Amino acid sequence: MGCIRDAILDVLETLTAEEFKKFKTKLLSVPLHEGYARIPRGTLLPTDAVDLTDKLVSYYLEAYGANLTALVLRDMGMQEVAEQLQETWGKGELTSSTLRAEVQTSMPSSAAPALHFLEQHRAALIARVTDVDGVLDALYGKVLTEEQYQAVRAERTNPTKMRKLFSFAPAWNPTCKDLLLQALRDTQPYLVVDLEQSRGIFPSSGPTDNPWLFQPSYLESLIFFIHDI
Repeated sequence: MGCIRDAILDVLETLTAEEFKKFKTKLLSVPLHEGYARIPRGTLLPTDAVDLTDKLVSYYLEAYGANLTALVLRDMGMQEVAEQLQETWGKGELTSSTLRAEVQTSMPSSAAPALHFLEQHRAALIARVTDVDGVLDALYGKVLTEEQYQAVRAERTNPTKMRKLFSFAPAWNPTCKDLLLQALRDTQPYLVVDLEQSRGIFPSSGPTDNPWLFQPSYLESLIFFIHDI
């Protein structure tokens, strides 16, 4: 990670002030793959080249962000600049074929046979995760940017922090989701085991069959969940 981001930044820094303004305007209406969120207008328009590069990578990851950059440049009639960006990909770690594979990997798959753990248990995680700061620390620099990290921490309650964290999920690929799941396993193992073993709060096989039921952390999470309802 980093090679493509630098290539995007290099291209954006070559644009004149008028071209850069036009680029941001067109980015507001460029067609997006399903599942990706558009950068809000109020956040996008004041950015400089460095900030915009960070936003592109944050919202769309490196490969898809570079793909969108080239698409907007072509729409502006700047084919040579778009080709320059593509040539940089070829000289770096990603060839064009690898780029296409990474874009496909980062795109949410409509044909996936099963939802990811985070998607299956989104409501329960929002209600029951208590060590949100520990999760954030594990994701900082790997999945979350500084801006995203601070935005989540600024929320006042654990449920609102989790909702804010999940608001960034449309731009994540499976690896990002797996990193969040691992962070949850590390900080709240009993909660993850409980969600994996049952669809509801109580295991269908009965209390004595679930070794986690009487663990203190499980009971604390259960009390928190009932209180939040």
